[in-house]
Amino acid sequence: MSNVENKLIAFPAFFKVEGEKVAIFGNGDEAFAKLRLLSNTRADIIVYANAPEADLVKFAEKNQVEIVRESFSSKHLENAVMVFAGTGDEALDRHIVEEARALKIPANAVDQPDYCDFYTPALVNRAPLAVAIGTEGAGPVLGQIVRARIDQMLSPSLGPLARLAQEYRKAVDYMLPRGVTRRVFWRRFFTGDIADKVAMGETSQARRIATRILREREEAQGHVWLVGAGPGAEDLLTLRAQRVMMEADVILYDALVPEAVVNMGRRDAERVSVGKRKGCHSKSQDEINALLVELAGSGKRVVRLKSGDPLVYGRAGEEMAALRDANISYEIVPGITSAFAAAADFDLPLTLRGVSSSLVFTTGHDLTGAALPDWARLAISGATIAVYMGRTVAATVASRLMEAGLDENTTVAVVENAGRDTKKMMHGTLKNLPVLENRHDLSGPVMVIIGDSVAGASYENSTPLIQSVPQEQPQNTYLGV
Repeated sequence: MSNVENKLIAFPAFFKVEGEKVAIFGNGDEAFAKLRLLSNTRADIIVYANAPEADLVKFAEKNQVEIVRESFSSKHLENAVMVFAGTGDEALDRHIVEEARALKIPANAVDQPDYCDFYTPALVNRAPLAVAIGTEGAGPVLGQIVRARIDQMLSPSLGPLARLAQEYRKAVDYMLPRGVTRRVFWRRFFTGDIADKVAMGETSQARRIATRILREREEAQGHVWLVGAGPGAEDLLTLRAQRVMMEADVILYDALVPEAVVNMGRRDAERVSVGKRKGCHSKSQDEINALLVELAGSGKRVVRLKSGDPLVYGRAGEEMAALRDANISYEIVPGITSAFAAAADFDLPLTLRGVSSSLVFTTGHDLTGAALPDWARLAISGATIAVYMGRTVAATVASRLMEAGLDENTTVAVVENAGRDTKKMMHGTLKNLPVLENRHDLSGPVMVIIGDSVAGASYENSTPLIQSVPQEQPQNTYLGV
């Protein structure tokens, strides 16, 4: 999908209408639908209808909305800040919009996108909290489906809780400094005992707790989350990772973490690229450790965002040691490691009953020395080997494993950008693996999986490592075991 396709044609915003005139034109269902939506606001709504239907009249009377029983006239637009044309007559609706635009009044003609200066959303109302869902006119039914789901998720008590927060807004602004200290207060306000008391209808008790917390003026404590971003797809980020990214004041991220994932953090959080990847380190590990200590030591809440899982080749051990030495609290937020994403791409069982009962993670660099590591012997006994960052060491991995006795026809699966839409999948045998080192078109992270269980994978979306020689795809020998 292109960058342009990912951009909205309408900017979502909330328009202040309290006490302002909003004009609706129409007699029937179209006008009635806009009236029901606007009745969620404190706007001064006026319906212009020369022959209003009974349901519209009944609803207007119940909600104290004025109906002017006249056909459209440009004088009806005077002092309006927003106009809805829903007469059922497309030509008349276009005329109303053109008249409104001439007066610089934003207008909306029902079911005529070219005559809409704005779109009406599907609305979840927990006043003063509101969630508006827009589809830019492409799918109103989709908007309603999403609205229904969100409506089920959000407790009715969020409205009273938000109103209680309004009571404390000025006091918090006066008593607490901007930044993390203020955010800590509001985090406690919306997620702790205060929210629980409001949900139970005990507003007075909630107010007492809020006042006590405000007077305590708890100083912000620095904290670090070591977060696994997964293989790069936004929807493979865990819910916990998303939550802490919304709490962070600073996000330190590696070069392999896509921008789309980084942007899932809080909008005003500081973002710092530490750029660690093979052959291109913008900061050394010692510099990253020192930066984590410095930021958290100043009271900031920091997310250290790593590709995959922080505990799998993520240098988390060194960072944890630095944080412990500085007496700074931290938490590990696991991520989906690339080996699991690559296996999922291939429908590949990493362990398979009767075939492979063990799994080894390695970078392949362990095979560059004179001594053969113990895991290489495991491969001969049937273990599945997942090789991280495997492109540049593919030849070494293949030769050393074959020297150790692993059959040259052992199946291998290779994935670039595992788990992402941009993934590239290849398959072959151990003797084919060295060709990877000359595949300079593979600029993303490459995962190599080796073992007998790989033969049970699906190769429908994969290409042979050696394409110039016809190669029979491995059979799903072990499916159904």
